[in-house]
Amino acid sequence: MQQPLLHPIALILLPLNGTPTGAAALELGLQLARRFAAHLDALHVGSDSREVAPLAGEGLSGALVEEMIGAAERESGRRLRTMRSLFDRVMAEEAAAGRPVATLDRERLSDPATPPVEGATAGFRAVAGREHERVAFAARLSDLIVVPHADSGDEVSSSEALHAVLFDSGRPVIIAPKRVAATVGRRIAIGWNGTAESASAVMSILPWLQHADAVEVLHSPEYQRQGPSAEELVAYLAIHGVRATTRQFASVDREVGAGLLAAAGSFGADLLCMGAYSHSRLRQLILGGVTRHVLEAATLPVLMAR
Repeated sequence: MQQPLLHPIALILLPLNGTPTGAAALELGLQLARRFAAHLDALHVGSDSREVAPLAGEGLSGALVEEMIGAAERESGRRLRTMRSLFDRVMAEEAAAGRPVATLDRERLSDPATPPVEGATAGFRAVAGREHERVAFAARLSDLIVVPHADSGDEVSSSEALHAVLFDSGRPVIIAPKRVAATVGRRIAIGWNGTAESASAVMSILPWLQHADAVEVLHSPEYQRQGPSAEELVAYLAIHGVRATTRQFASVDREVGAGLLAAAGSFGADLLCMGAYSHSRLRQLILGGVTRHVLEAATLPVLMAR
């Protein structure tokens, strides 16, 4: 008999902002919603045309400002229709494949008058405002956030939704791969370096570890910081009923992140868990780093926490 999850996942947030990899993230979000019988909240943040109005005080004529507002509203409407169409298409494809998920708005889900719904549900909603603020605020009252994979290195640097949830939500984040595998969380690799960030990631994924088929702790002298060793983590996990092995990895082409991903691949992991940005975000974005490399190059889902 399986143990109940320590921290049940009931609400999964998925920011949809138009990236080409949004469909894969939506597929992963629905897969996780079915696994946990949770609600997937697909959130699209559109621009607020009122933010253009202050430009009238910057020497622009009222007519020009009105034209800019109109253009912003049209573009925002186009993006909203595109994201709504994507949501409807993926939901239909999942149903056609025998994996239907009931459509339910988040407002109805939280209404005490709504009858209980068994199994997974999903809903699409759109709000206006600053993307990093609206996504971070919604993430703080979610159990898990799924973020589309960055389509390029530049997108890693500029993704407001990604950095909002990593730095301002206090919640675990799963970076979806560009292509979703059939299983997630059966073989879990932990990228461990002894930091508070990696400890937070382990705590976030502990319920998953207790139900995994295999768990391996990946470590490297080049990756390790001051803190508990990989062997100490294995002993800690054993107290929680999790049997884990260890694997030491080496850099690939002088990239620690590449070595970490290669070790996860050798283990056959379908989920990698790691802390995010042990160094400052600015340093990693400018000089590179393990977090940045994984965000750019991972081909499996990656759970990150800070």
